[in-house]
Amino acid sequence: MEHIEGRQSVLAALHARQRKIQVILLRHGTHEQSVRDILDAAAEMNVPVRFVDRAELDSMAHGATHGGVLAVCSPKPRWTADQLTKLLDKLNEPPLLLLLEGVDDSRNLGFTIRSAEAMGVHALLIKKHLWDFDSTEVARPASGAYERMPLVQIDDVQPLVQLQKRGLRLWGCLADVKRTIYEADLTQPLILAIGGEKRGLSGAVRSICDGFMTIPTRAGASSLALSHASSIVVAEAMRQRLSRP
Repeated sequence: MEHIEGRQSVLAALHARQRKIQVILLRHGTHEQSVRDILDAAAEMNVPVRFVDRAELDSMAHGATHGGVLAVCSPKPRWTADQLTKLLDKLNEPPLLLLLEGVDDSRNLGFTIRSAEAMGVHALLIKKHLWDFDSTEVARPASGAYERMPLVQIDDVQPLVQLQKRGLRLWGCLADVKRTIYEADLTQPLILAIGGEKRGLSGAVRSICDGFMTIPTRAGASSLALSHASSIVVAEAMRQRLSRP
């Protein structure tokens, strides 16, 4: 079982209905009106709620920022390629997917998911061998987006090839290419591939990309963290899509 910490994350998990929630723990002295939405959602799903001492919550939580709310639950399920296909079939707008390679930090992944959801990304694709992250540390900075965002596990590039056959174009973000994100057409059905600071995009992904683009930066500036780079790229995709005639 895993722990979800904080009001926003617990409420998002209740609404998403993807996890089996064993129990919700609230700090003694919490005004019921301040967590009324959690209590109502828990009652609707028959999830037990217990009021406990602060010390018990602190002993179970990763830190002191749980805000008096913690849930004990099953892990967030990983989506399959077939589930992603069904999602794409229901969309009434061009798909926007984000492929991450080289995710080295759980909190960075959480910030990335939060920005991706805000900018209209429909799902995140993550390689199976990169799936070793602390879900509690991901959920906290994601502020609920982790529970709502479909996270699709892929084992190799074959699912990407299948998506390309469906009409999605795969654009890789690299440092030393001429085309900038402002010159690329990001309004079409798209997979945006972004690599981590240490290794970048793998050769396997680069070999099937339909094109490459870069985030223009000032000369001498250090490379961007994955969370920052992905936020900039998906924000530009949203800007282009909103400005279409």
